[in-house]
Amino acid sequence: MRIAIDYTAALSQGAGIGRYTRSLVRALLAAEGDAYLLFHARSGQRPALDGLPAAVTTKELPLGERPLLTLWHRLRLPLPLEVFTGPVDVVHGPNFLLPPRRRAAGVVTILDLSFLLYPECADRGLVAFLERAVPASVAAADLVVAISEQTKRDLVCLLDVEPDRVEVVPLGVEPHFRPVEDAAALAALRARLGVVEPFILSVGTLEPRKNLTTLLEAFALLRRRGCTHRLVLAGRAGWLCEEVFRTAERLSLGDAVVFAGYVAEADLPALYSAADAFAYPSLYEGFGLPPLESLACGTPAVCSDASSLPEVVGDAALLVPPTDAAALAEALERVLGDAALRSDLRARGLARAAEFTWARCAARMRAIYHRLAPG
Repeated sequence: MRIAIDYTAALSQGAGIGRYTRSLVRALLAAEGDAYLLFHARSGQRPALDGLPAAVTTKELPLGERPLLTLWHRLRLPLPLEVFTGPVDVVHGPNFLLPPRRRAAGVVTILDLSFLLYPECADRGLVAFLERAVPASVAAADLVVAISEQTKRDLVCLLDVEPDRVEVVPLGVEPHFRPVEDAAALAALRARLGVVEPFILSVGTLEPRKNLTTLLEAFALLRRRGCTHRLVLAGRAGWLCEEVFRTAERLSLGDAVVFAGYVAEADLPALYSAADAFAYPSLYEGFGLPPLESLACGTPAVCSDASSLPEVVGDAALLVPPTDAAALAEALERVLGDAALRSDLRARGLARAAEFTWARCAARMRAIYHRLAPG
């Protein structure tokens, strides 16, 4: 069977959908028996496809990402993918969108519907595009993959998708996310960050949906109560992120807050392991991989009780209402001040994270491909 997967995000995005696509494909390629074609938009220079077996076929399409989005999803020209790739049995769009096909079955992954639930948290142009393109891709797909039960409920309620057309396939945690106990590696990380003091960590793009202003409010409360920890925010600056910086300035937090920028995936296990606590007060997540990664590294987490986060972390993290800064501060204070609680959360977290593997995710996706393949 020949399976075509849109690999564009894997090459153009370091985090988020890019990480999802790379991790899924690596796990898919670990099993034999199927032929994979990874197609991607033209990038101007030949991108490196690191770590892929030589037997895997890759195909650079003749247009860049923006022109392809315009042709396929704005103008909706019915130019089938097979014109560029030749015959395939299944086409998988892991990034919300599914290109038109001739005969191949179509699978589209929907990671979340935040653009419908929290449109004020994203760029208006992107929201307008997704509001048109995502429902069209969902309608055109033979099967829709949701990465959590929450996302499936949102698809059913917001886009009126029949429940039996949606299959939940949770994400996984890469094996290298585990406790780092190498003192030299942890010291080197701290030196790069310029953080000697113990710290609280949050990982994710700086954007309104991550609700970092509430985290800053909670952190300011902790500092006023005598907490000497610093707060490290790791993630690139996203859309509408200015309010995060304004809030830190308004609260006079100064260098108590470290804006670390984007942190490479290879450095994340040490970053998680070096933190005394992980905070993730997001307003909405389709899955929420950073909290799960923090649990895999043995770091106790405090998360919001919104959307998919409770189903992902289970009883292995403390949950608080997303916009309640006082409750978030209290939960972090408990974690930092109670050694027995930290030990219990560490044990629960390691066990919980072990339930989510990319091998399991890939096996479920392979079963979907085989079920849908024509003939």
